[in-house]
Amino acid sequence: MSTEAKPFLKWAGGKGQLLSQLSEHLPERISKEPFTYIEPFVGGGAMLFYMLQHFGNIRKAVINDVNEDLILTYRIIKDVVEALIANLDKLEKDYLAIPDQEGRSQIFYDVRERYNQHIGDSIERASQLIFLNKTCFNGLYRVNRRGQFNVPFGKYANPTICNAKLLRADSQLLQSAKVEICQGDYTQTIQHIDGLTFVYLDPPYRPLDATSSFTAYAKGDFNDDDQRALAAFCYQLNDAGCFWMESNADCSAKNPEDTFFEELYKDYRIERVYASRFINANPEKRGKLTELLIKNYE
Repeated sequence: MSTEAKPFLKWAGGKGQLLSQLSEHLPERISKEPFTYIEPFVGGGAMLFYMLQHFGNIRKAVINDVNEDLILTYRIIKDVVEALIANLDKLEKDYLAIPDQEGRSQIFYDVRERYNQHIGDSIERASQLIFLNKTCFNGLYRVNRRGQFNVPFGKYANPTICNAKLLRADSQLLQSAKVEICQGDYTQTIQHIDGLTFVYLDPPYRPLDATSSFTAYAKGDFNDDDQRALAAFCYQLNDAGCFWMESNADCSAKNPEDTFFEELYKDYRIERVYASRFINANPEKRGKLTELLIKNYE
C-alpha cells in the first residue's frame, strides 16, 4: 500500500506513540507460526493496524468494542469506503468554505445534534463520528451517562476531515487481512480463540486519581469491579492456552500504596513503559507517565 494504514480517529488512550515499546513485549512465538489475533477493546486501532502490517502470518483477526458507532465506522470503512469518502468530502468542503468560527461552530453543533438524535443512515452516522472527532475540542471522544456526545467545538483553522488516502488504505488492510468485526461485551471474544492465539487488551484505564476519571468511551463507567472482572477474564484466557497482554494505568507510580493491579495480577508478569498523554483539557496534566504492561508470558 502506498499509504500506511493507521487510526482514522484520535482516540483517548490510543497506542500510536507506544507501538515501538509494545512490539518489544510481544510473544516470540507469534513471529514464527500462523496465529489468531484478538483485540477485545479495539478503540482507535493503532495496535490493530500495526499487527496487520507487521505480521503477515496472522490467519484471522478479531476486533471488538462496546462502542456501537465506532464498530459501525470500522464496518463502513471495510465494506463501503467510497460512499463514506464521498460523504466526508462534502462535509469538509461545506465546513471549510465558511471563513468564520461562528459559522463553523453552527455546522458543528448541527452535526452533533443529528448524531445524538441518531438522524441519518449508517454511512452518514460514520461520517458524523469522524467529522466530530476532527473538529471537536482536542479531538476527544466522550459521551455523557445518556450516551450523548458532549465535547464542544474546537477552533481548528484547517482540519483534515476527509483523508481519502488513509481511509482507502485502512479499508484495503481490513479486507485483505480477513478481519472479523464484533460489537459488544469484551468477554464474547473468548469464543474466537483458535489454535495459537494472541490477545491484546487495552481497556478503559483505572483513574490515577479522583480528578482523572475519564472512562466514558461509551455509556457507563469502567470501575474497579469491572477491572476485577477483566482480570478474571484474563485468567480464563490463560486457562484457554493463549498468550495475552494488557495495558493499564500505573496507579502505584502516583501512589506507592495503591497496589491494586499488583495484587490483581500477582500471578503474571508486570512491566512498565513510558507513554505520553496528549488528551487532557489541562495542558499541565499532559506529558510522560509510566503505564503497566501485564502479560502471561516471559
